[in-house]
Amino acid sequence: MDWFGPGWLDAGWLGSANYDAARFVLQRGIAAVFVIAFVSSARQFPALLGERGLLPTPRRPAPGTHPPVPSLFHWRYSDALLRTLAWSGAVLALTVVLGLPQLGPPWLPMLVFLALWLGYMSIVNAGGTFYGFGWEILLLEAGFLAAFLGSSQSTTPVITLWLFRWLVFRLEFGAGMIKMRGDRVWRDLTALYYHHETQPMPNPLSWFFHHLPRPLHKVEVLGNHVAQLFVPFLLFAPQPVAAWAAAVVVATQLWLVLSGNFAWLNALTLVLAASAVGDDALAALLPWAVPAAGGTQPPGMPWWLAAVVLAMGLAMLVLAWWPLRNLFSPNQLMNASFNRWRLGNAYGAFGSITRERHEVVVEGWDGQAWLEYGFHGKPGPVGRMPRQFAPYHLRLDWMMWFLALGQPGMHWFAPFLGKLLAADPATLRLLRHDPFGGAAPEMVRARVFAYRFTTWRERRETGDWWVREWVGDLVPATASMG
Repeated sequence: MDWFGPGWLDAGWLGSANYDAARFVLQRGIAAVFVIAFVSSARQFPALLGERGLLPTPRRPAPGTHPPVPSLFHWRYSDALLRTLAWSGAVLALTVVLGLPQLGPPWLPMLVFLALWLGYMSIVNAGGTFYGFGWEILLLEAGFLAAFLGSSQSTTPVITLWLFRWLVFRLEFGAGMIKMRGDRVWRDLTALYYHHETQPMPNPLSWFFHHLPRPLHKVEVLGNHVAQLFVPFLLFAPQPVAAWAAAVVVATQLWLVLSGNFAWLNALTLVLAASAVGDDALAALLPWAVPAAGGTQPPGMPWWLAAVVLAMGLAMLVLAWWPLRNLFSPNQLMNASFNRWRLGNAYGAFGSITRERHEVVVEGWDGQAWLEYGFHGKPGPVGRMPRQFAPYHLRLDWMMWFLALGQPGMHWFAPFLGKLLAADPATLRLLRHDPFGGAAPEMVRARVFAYRFTTWRERRETGDWWVREWVGDLVPATASMG
């Protein structure tokens, strides 16, 4: 029974010579997501949470408060410091995408990934509401583990690969369990009667997925249950079973990529699945990632790296108790951290499915008519085709979806309307369309509409993607949010 493929014992019990391609994908893929995350923060954080943002971050924490550690913003916050951290993180991550630190000794990519982990954790810990998404802590945990993959001068640590598989297991099995414990539509296989239409941010193909035959929707849900409740256990099986389990994860994630916008959740999961695929399987897909066969002896593993990886593995084993207990708890938590280091987290998504879609439409008055502000990703004008933005994360658009669900949000939405009344340039840059061209409206209002996809017939006759009907006012016409 060969657990890690041919040749892994030649490099010692802590290293695998058959997983260099997996390391190639993991390091570069995780770093690419870090690039997106840091760029997203540089472009959006100041307007949302900066010195003059919707929810301003205090320049200095109030005496006696201790935000989650570690954070570079323990001592002070400024937009300049945030931008410096975000753009520096993006550049540092880009060097890993190009493979530069991996050419050096194992400690070099280790330091780079730890810097990315600590830097982005500083942003997440300061981000509050706008950074409360599962893929934020998923990226942090993946970035931490990537620090212990070694470099081209060492074999790939086996312990790190097992921990990546454990991460994928928690991500997939946790999502499957939260669905089975949650909404009955997952149990009666009807969830996709609604999901493609009511998901947070539909993409260009969501309309077509929604109109697939209902029996096929049931097959989709059944396939999802198999992929999330059964297949994750096979990630720990010997090869080639583990590789086939990874292929199922990849297939289901690609299906989600095609049907919706979920920031970098699906892209990062695709990358993490590579931890269960050996060089012999990846060589056909990524020949440049697999060293050419030859008579050279594979590099070994320095004693210090083996010691560090072993210590890290033992620490992660201790931290595994809390997410493991959570997976089988009747009160399962979704997307939760059990420690300040954002490691050993609980994951999951869509434990409940909304049956109807509501959207908050924001309008301004120019003295003659109400004009609608346009958002990048959330549905707005009925004739506008949904766009593809993932793996980029549109934080304001996602929060607008939660607001339309009736979840508390006025603590940031009222300041948002106030920024529109003041024609704040930073806030307006978060939008796709400002109908006032940078000028201030006389009044603003927020109305709630019920949205649904057009039918095939309605689409042919009108060219529209949506039908919407006014439900009521969230915020009546106002000239001041003071």
